Amino acid sequence: MLTAVITIAVAIAALAIFIASRPNTFRVERSIAINAPADRIFTLIANFHEWPKWSPYENLDPAMKRTYGGNESGQGATYAWDGNAKAGSGRMEILEAAPSSLVRIQLDFTKPFVAHNTAEFALRPSGSGTTVTWAMYGPQAFMNKAMGLVMSMDKLVGGQFEEGLANLKRVSES
Repeated sequence: MLTAVITIAVAIAALAIFIASRPNTFRVERSIAINAPADRIFTLIANFHEWPKWSPYENLDPAMKRTYGGNESGQGATYAWDGNAKAGSGRMEILEAAPSSLVRIQLDFTKPFVAHNTAEFALRPSGSGTTVTWAMYGPQAFMNKAMGLVMSMDKLVGGQFEEGLANLKRVSES
């Protein structure tokens, strides 16, 4: 009996050490080539009022409450949402908006879990169009590291980024 308890304790300690040794940050990113000028795409990203046209998160809850604040677009623009279990709730604020090249957003989730991350949209000229990279990165606390053993943040969010970028491409090219 004592041997079994010691074995279980050692296994739990080893698992905790392994989890703690995982990276303290995460990053998810996807890119797409869009046959449109960067300024057209930038306008759709830097103005939260335009997000319903392309963001995959806007359709998670038809009754979602949205609140816009700060500047109309660009640095200082804010957007808060409160929705069902799928949409959750949180707030975004544009921290940096370099015309036609970069939008950096502070992304704070409050439901279904608390998280403080950064979202970034980088726009780079590419031939006659623009390559857009959507990234999200942030700290990874112990519980997030543990959940990462069974659920990858890349798999969880990556498909949604791909859908959003495809929508952004469709809207920008039409």
